[in-house]
Amino acid sequence: MAILPIVEVPDARLRETCAPVAEVTDEVRGIVADMFDTMYAARGIGLAAIQVGIMKRIVVIDLQDGIEEGEEAAPEAARDPHAYINPEITWVSEELSTYNEGCLSIPEQYAEVTRPARCRVTWLDTDGARQEAEYDGLMATCMQHEIDHLNGVLFIDHISRLKRSMLMKKLDKLRRG
Repeated sequence: MAILPIVEVPDARLRETCAPVAEVTDEVRGIVADMFDTMYAARGIGLAAIQVGIMKRIVVIDLQDGIEEGEEAAPEAARDPHAYINPEITWVSEELSTYNEGCLSIPEQYAEVTRPARCRVTWLDTDGARQEAEYDGLMATCMQHEIDHLNGVLFIDHISRLKRSMLMKKLDKLRRG
């Protein structure tokens, strides 16, 4: 398939709300395949279609147990890819958890983000069948992070203005070399 260019801040598209997928077609399955190729090449664990300039409600996630330092991605045997079309969070726990989050659209920048510890999600799979599951731990955090993208929200929107400003200054400095 193809490795797509990743949209990075401050690109205004990252602040838009994505449109639902009307029907799961071969074209949509092709987008999913390209998104997985792109995510693995970038050594990410999640990617929303908006991050590759596709304004559709599609998310791919693979927590990729087994990535070793210096590897491009986890060995194929360690991969556990999941695609979510039109994902929607239907419930979140009152219990919270905090993870050090990063984002392929905000390269090499990380911050502690507190989110609900568990969430329930409904979505369509690549066959167009409706699915539902409850997630906790890193998967719950990743799911919430990626669905935020579909709604024009970035992880930096969940941190203080001061921390966000410092993070963006570090990113500017990194880009200037």
